[in-house]
Amino acid sequence: MNTLRFYSTVAIAALWLGIAANANADNTAAGKFGRGLAGMTCGVLEIPGNIVHETRRNGAMGFPVGLAKGLGMTVTRELVGVYEFISAPFPVPAGFRPILSPEYPWDYF
Repeated sequence: MNTLRFYSTVAIAALWLGIAANANADNTAAGKFGRGLAGMTCGVLEIPGNIVHETRRNGAMGFPVGLAKGLGMTVTRELVGVYEFISAPFPVPAGFRPILSPEYPWDYF
């Protein structure tokens, strides 16, 4: 039973990531939906992403700064993901532009 649950979870995660990867081609309702889904499910990638980003900019001091920034941005990414997921059919902000930069949490790498 646990094996079935594991494979179901992996399949659902792969489907979500596939939707998000295909939806990022342009700023459309589908793209906004994909960004929201990615933000809700992969927001924790802000932690290693910010550590990498800050370490590239500041050397060794980037690790603690990136860790603190990543923890804060994880919450932000998750909340913005919920907002974009729910408001995907509506062109707010104008033209379905992304709210956060980088657009996806894995864009740091």
